[in-house]
Amino acid sequence: MSEDTARRGDGVAGVWERVRRFPAPVTYPVALALLACAEVLLRAGSLREILALALLLGVCTTLPLTFVLGADRAVAVRAGAAVAVTSAGVLALTPFRALTLAGVVAQLAAVYWLGRAGATRLSGALVLPYVVLALVSQDDVATRVMAVLVATLASASAATGITHHVRSAALVHSATERAFADTLLAHAARGERARIARELHDVVAHHISMIAVQAETARLTTAGLPSDGATRLLAIGDTARAALTEMRRLLGVLREDADVGVTRRPQPGLRQLMELIDESRDASGSCTRLIVSGPVATLDPGIEVTAFRIVQEALTNARRHAPGAAVDVELRYTEEDLAIRVRDNGPGPPGTARGSDVTDASHASGNSRTSDISQVPHVSHIPQIPHATDAGHGLLGMRERAATVGGTLRTGPAPGGGFLVEARLPVRAEALV
Repeated sequence: MSEDTARRGDGVAGVWERVRRFPAPVTYPVALALLACAEVLLRAGSLREILALALLLGVCTTLPLTFVLGADRAVAVRAGAAVAVTSAGVLALTPFRALTLAGVVAQLAAVYWLGRAGATRLSGALVLPYVVLALVSQDDVATRVMAVLVATLASASAATGITHHVRSAALVHSATERAFADTLLAHAARGERARIARELHDVVAHHISMIAVQAETARLTTAGLPSDGATRLLAIGDTARAALTEMRRLLGVLREDADVGVTRRPQPGLRQLMELIDESRDASGSCTRLIVSGPVATLDPGIEVTAFRIVQEALTNARRHAPGAAVDVELRYTEEDLAIRVRDNGPGPPGTARGSDVTDASHASGNSRTSDISQVPHVSHIPQIPHATDAGHGLLGMRERAATVGGTLRTGPAPGGGFLVEARLPVRAEALV
């Protein structure tokens, strides 16, 4: 390759690179304007008397497209530019018959981008002048054919742009709903975990306090205790008090958040379950039974609090979604775990047949009895809820509590109809660890 050829190649590449640097809103209309002028010059024989005017119309039907293209253009600017393109196109078509192919392409692009920008009514209205021309041009067959062709293509282009706008708006709205739902669900989970932390803090703090008190009592009351043993007991007491202080400091914020509007009283356990059953029976006016099987034993306070809260939320769920339905609460004590079953004889989740098997809570989010907030059809209608168990977050809280103590939770339609909540909580110390 010679040096001159290489220079020419570099020159062409440089020019092309400079052209590519121009933004598309400028490059495309300019290219269309040049094509329109070229077409007018090729048709100079038939446009000899109005050649200058035809060139001006060719430019006017294409260059205003610069203000239509581009994501940063305001809708009002796009609308004005699209009206200018249409006006010049109609004027070029009749009475001068100087409408170029590039002008037609610019018209189609204008109505498309106008519809895509959200000006759907104006995008459709800009097709009407060509429809009117097609109707009134009875004697001029060529003009009528061109008007019908442009009107048809412009209608399709406007419909495509409007469809794209509607689809994009739907996707944005759906993404906003999902983000709002995820935020609300995460907020509910944090609130429920804060309440769990507060309750478990009360239970654990009691045990740590007892360790400190017993170590101090043993050091002071044991006769003949060697100095080494007294030192170790003193260290145990100091360690327990330090652990209690650190735990209160770390969980202080969660405790304050969870204690808003909460009345101070001892944490509930299974001994208060009968009172809860009576309250549920009085509130709903329906039959609520407590069935206990197996050797009843005193469990870890954390397990009892978790069991009580699961039953409490299951009863609330039954009153909310199956008012008037009878509810059976069953506790089955075994050597390894505590089984909890809360079942109502209501209609059950919509869309489920009687006799269907119980499903895991994570797979039951497709019905109204679950806590999956993404199933709410209109997120904007969801009120601001202060408590995580409101507005369908109850199953979320039950899952969080069961997982805290190493248990499992299953919810779903009960065999034979109704709704079933089933939990298994381990009672052995090694299982809890």
